Amino acid sequence: MPKVLIADKLSPLAVEVFQRRGLNVDFEVGLSPEELKARAGGYDGIAVRSATKLTAEILEAGAAGELKVTGRAGIGVDNIDVEAATGHGVVVMNTPYGNATTTAEHTVALMFALARQIPAADTSTQAGKWEKSRFMGMELTGKTLGLIGCGNIGSIVAERALGLRMKVAAYDPFLSNDRAVDLGVEKVELDELLGRADIITLHVPMNDQTRGIIDAAALAKCKKGVRIINCARGGLVVEADLKAALESGQVAGAALDVFEIEPAKENALFGLPNLVCTPHLGASTNEAQENVAVQIAEQMSDYLLSGAVTNAINMPSLTAEDAKRLGPYMKLAEQLGSFAGQLTRTGLQAVTIEYEGHVAELNTRPLTQAALTGLLRPMLDSVNMVNAPVLARQRDIELREIKDETPGDYQTLIRLTVKTDRQERAVSGTLFSGDKPRIVEIKGIQIEAQLSPHMLYTTNDDKPGVIGALTGLLAEEQINIASFHLGRNAPGGDAIALIELDEPMNGETVNKVRELPSITRAELLQF
Repeated sequence: MPKVLIADKLSPLAVEVFQRRGLNVDFEVGLSPEELKARAGGYDGIAVRSATKLTAEILEAGAAGELKVTGRAGIGVDNIDVEAATGHGVVVMNTPYGNATTTAEHTVALMFALARQIPAADTSTQAGKWEKSRFMGMELTGKTLGLIGCGNIGSIVAERALGLRMKVAAYDPFLSNDRAVDLGVEKVELDELLGRADIITLHVPMNDQTRGIIDAAALAKCKKGVRIINCARGGLVVEADLKAALESGQVAGAALDVFEIEPAKENALFGLPNLVCTPHLGASTNEAQENVAVQIAEQMSDYLLSGAVTNAINMPSLTAEDAKRLGPYMKLAEQLGSFAGQLTRTGLQAVTIEYEGHVAELNTRPLTQAALTGLLRPMLDSVNMVNAPVLARQRDIELREIKDETPGDYQTLIRLTVKTDRQERAVSGTLFSGDKPRIVEIKGIQIEAQLSPHMLYTTNDDKPGVIGALTGLLAEEQINIASFHLGRNAPGGDAIALIELDEPMNGETVNKVRELPSITRAELLQF
């Protein structure tokens, strides 16, 4: 059975889930990077929170062994080298919904704390002071909340803010107009949001586009007295610029749960009277920690046991039901890719995958990745469904996907066409009885064949005696034929044969086949 390592402090419920699903699980916290690197290859999956760093070196060592999936119990994957994981064919999962409500509620809590200066007022009151005039607050009703990011967490914050009778404006390039209407928010550009918002909250991931999105230039565009709240990622706000804006009064107050450097035991912002800070508590509730632990354990178990993919960063989602339904199509797609890949001898330039009929109505992304995997495997031993698209891009292989839901000669058909620097070749396949892959066309020639572990593929001039000579040679070599499939484009034209063999054929025999009269090509294929 698959074996999983839990390398960070997760709820004990995660262990229970893995064990209930039949997986072997080790729960070891505090492993050094060297220890983790040495042991990573012994596990099919590694589950972490934010403390453990899964570096490129650790992932490479893991992928050289058994490692297939990593899971982050939480939304961010900053501590996992996703690019390295993808390159080594390791799935990276997270739990984007498990702590969404908790983080949104923490944002709202900080908004109230900031508006009414609650932390400072509490400290003053417990010190025996009674400074009512000092702590003049701001009413939230009627104020404009500006959301930078309106995904899972941002949309919950919007819902809560609308319940407080606030106006909500959102900047999010991925927010559709219809979704904005459904949420009851106004979709705006970033500069407009900065100029209108009384309070700005951030709910975006950290990447090259969002890093430092709140800097001196952005703060200068805000209305004087704006309040800034960040429960997302520390690097979204340039802390030196925020400090200057807090000191000048351009920003009336800020509430931060995240910092550029964590743990933030020292920070230039600390000590400012108009600042509220918490130590990255956005997801710190019992409910959230249990939710993400259970979710990541379920997701990793599903993947290792059934191939289902949920909330993966580097692979399309595939439910257990989809995995079962798409299984025969994925086998067909990989066989088509493998067939073309084993016959490709020159530089691969482009791949076109066409889906016709019923298969065009399905989720074809996993099918395309399966086809690419089969196509590249003869050249790259380490390729799998996770890294196949990356490896194709690295080699400048153009990929096209075409769908046509109208059935043709078959109710469902997949056609894979490869273009090399010398020629273009197509192979097509379908499913018989709903789950049995069949090759039905090669280079425009109709043929019906089931692929098996040992196949001999030949092309020849369509002349009398070719089949007899070929079968006679195989008989002399004591090679038994399991099935023999023929096709031609026209009488006396080009012909092909797919021959299923009971056992492998050695290279010497293949060369003898190639030397037969009228045989133009002979290749041993394995599936």
